Amino acid sequence: MLCRHIFLLKSKPPNPFTAIKFFSFSTAPCITSVLLKQCKSLTQAKLIHQQILVQNLTHIPTSHVIAAYVSHNAPFLVLSLLQRLSPSPSSVFWWNALIRYVVRLRLFDNAFDFFHQMTRLGWRPDDYTFPFVLKACGELPSFPRGSSVHAVIYARGFDSNVFVCNALVAMYARCGTLGYAQQIFDEMFQWGICDTVSWNTILAAYAQSRDAERGLMLFSRMSDDVKVQVDGVTLVNVLSACASLGSWSRGKQVHAHAVSTGFIADVFVGNALMDMYAKCNMMEEGIKVFERMKVKDVVSWNTMVSGYSKVGSFEDALALFEKMRQEKIELNVVTWSAVIAGYAQRGHGYQALDVFRQMQSCGLEPNAVTLVSLLSGCASVGALLHGKETHCYAIKRAFKGDGSDQNELMVINALIDMYAKCNSVNLARAMFDAIAPKNRDVATWTVMIGGYAQHGEANDALALFAQMFQQDKPVKPNAFTISCVLTACARLAALRFGRQIHAYVLRNQYETVSLFVANCLIDMYSRSGDLDAARDVFDNMKQRNDVSWTSLIMSYGMHGQGDEALIVFDKMRKEGLVPDEVTFLAMLYACSHSGMVDHGLKYFDELSKEFGIAPGPEHYACIVDLLGRAGRLDEAMELIEGMPMEPSPTIWVALLSGCRIHANVELGEHAANQLLELKSENNGSYTLLSNIYANARRWKDVARIRTLMKRTGYKKRPGCSWVQGKKGTATFFVGDRTHPQFQQIYEILVDLIKRIKTMGYIPEMSFALHDVDDEEKVDLLLEHSEKLALAYGILTTAPGSPIRITKNLRICGDCHTAITFISMIIDHEIILRDSSRFHHFKEGSCTCKGYW
Repeated sequence: MLCRHIFLLKSKPPNPFTAIKFFSFSTAPCITSVLLKQCKSLTQAKLIHQQILVQNLTHIPTSHVIAAYVSHNAPFLVLSLLQRLSPSPSSVFWWNALIRYVVRLRLFDNAFDFFHQMTRLGWRPDDYTFPFVLKACGELPSFPRGSSVHAVIYARGFDSNVFVCNALVAMYARCGTLGYAQQIFDEMFQWGICDTVSWNTILAAYAQSRDAERGLMLFSRMSDDVKVQVDGVTLVNVLSACASLGSWSRGKQVHAHAVSTGFIADVFVGNALMDMYAKCNMMEEGIKVFERMKVKDVVSWNTMVSGYSKVGSFEDALALFEKMRQEKIELNVVTWSAVIAGYAQRGHGYQALDVFRQMQSCGLEPNAVTLVSLLSGCASVGALLHGKETHCYAIKRAFKGDGSDQNELMVINALIDMYAKCNSVNLARAMFDAIAPKNRDVATWTVMIGGYAQHGEANDALALFAQMFQQDKPVKPNAFTISCVLTACARLAALRFGRQIHAYVLRNQYETVSLFVANCLIDMYSRSGDLDAARDVFDNMKQRNDVSWTSLIMSYGMHGQGDEALIVFDKMRKEGLVPDEVTFLAMLYACSHSGMVDHGLKYFDELSKEFGIAPGPEHYACIVDLLGRAGRLDEAMELIEGMPMEPSPTIWVALLSGCRIHANVELGEHAANQLLELKSENNGSYTLLSNIYANARRWKDVARIRTLMKRTGYKKRPGCSWVQGKKGTATFFVGDRTHPQFQQIYEILVDLIKRIKTMGYIPEMSFALHDVDDEEKVDLLLEHSEKLALAYGILTTAPGSPIRITKNLRICGDCHTAITFISMIIDHEIILRDSSRFHHFKEGSCTCKGYW
């Protein structure tokens, strides 16, 4: 056998590794450093290392073995050798190589642990060590670890080293502590050690934060510094800041600078320019840059496809997408994700699903961004089944569901949002609860709170918001969280809770962060009955948009102050803002609830003639409601018959409501029949028709409608009112006797009714919608939920303070009359919000003026 091996070795070129394997140690070839460098695999390096140890070859430095292990990606073998090595300045290089390697593998915890072992063993890090370790701390991110490394840097005297300081700025920025990053940069500037990398690092920090304006200010300072040269990286960072601010004018100045300095030829600068123009909705400028670029990469194409998708130019996006295919340009996952995201953001969920299927047919694996965009598309069209399929797809890809991975958490957040928007709030909550509390980020809390707020579970939204602050590590809400919880307050008319959130906003300066927080505050205050506070928020806004003005117009309309709504509308136009279809909807609503028929018809006419906006079903519904409330039912019917589209259920409900007010049985029956033909799921239409019959004393028809409701499974919502007291909110139903103070409540109510009867109040029997005698009807009217809520409010509210009542249905006509009388004999303003509007009762009058 030995002869055969000798024969084979003689007939082939000599291989020292084969020799090591087959010969005894006494006949093995000479082990040298050259042999180590010739290693082709980790196994070969281990064999030679073994021979070095066995033969005690002390002439071969350990550093050469370390080099072999480094080149063959064996960090823990390198570590074991370094731990046995005596500290020396020349060998620090290998610690640096080890730490750099694990950082490149994104093993950031290991990088920090290796650094800790290095210092514990007596090694002295140099100016190459710290940047790698700081990068690991920033990527984690871990402010405590980063600051501890900073302390070592200071102690070792590296705090004036430009490379180390640049790494410190980047680390603090990634950890979200921009103040510390700016402080380090300012010290570097004072010492005169800033270089281009220093400026680029701080500019990138601000560009990626929410303070991009500060980044642009720093760029102006950098341009004035003759010692520092602006480079392509600088321009990319500045253009990113311009894009996030939507500042196309300053972006154009940077564009001019890039042309004059020749950096326009840099493909990264070109891509950044296109991205800036796309985010500023200036795609024509972006395409000019694209067409003039001599060198393009796949990012260039993706930027344009994504830009077209975001601004809704789907035909252009798809045309460019097809051109990429024709020119055989790589269609990577970013390209496909951009198209899917574009469709999703515009509410075209089914088109997004079609693109996703095409992507799969090409054999590409979606990433987290793709799945998030796809789920957003499912949510936009309520495609629950497709959303569940996407969930299953994620599970097949080893989806854990605990949020331990950042990309996975993004997908879970999107799943929570999708389930909530598809009316599966329980499934959304199950997803939320499955995430380990330590892994939930602010987006996780926000999508769940938003899901509750938008789907009628406002109490759960407020409870979850409070829970955010009760964690072992409280999560700080962002502007989106605040907006969601303000929406919940608005739904409940929870003024006290809303005021507390407003105070939190002021303390934490959210009003300077986001315009929509202020807009949500206007909406919350107006829907909670405090119109003065809503106006104060509006007046103190440093910046307003069309939503701000529209919210205020809607607020005045909701409270029956149509004249004020007209004044705000005129001021809005003088400010140069062009009202859109939503603004006109708010104006028509205000006119309808203030009895301003002529003004409403005038604005409806202007909608198309002056502003070129085609009226939608919602606008027609407002005009039908306007005419119906005024008793002009024939005109309302003529308008419906002349509509250019099929009347929606909302329009017929508006007509039916007008018939209820003015007791028009025949037209009410016609409207109800139209609703039945449309298979409308609005069970309120049955109730309205039943009330019309009851008012006309057609009790057989009332019984027929109620039987129909039972047969079809519809249930009349019970009247419910709630009022804010000293110890929270109290809720009452019709005839409710469950409250601990019900005896005192009924005593107060009986006394009030007795007193107002002497003032001329006569119970309106037509609102006791039951076929019983008049005496029993009086008792039924007494027990209406809004009257019980008022009595409790009088019992628990300090004299002079307003009583705020909310009712889930329209206020009963008899209750409206009774409360008007009661407001003359009590020292309270009564602010009642029903399902349609606000009523402010004071000194015998109501702000609705009978239009409700």
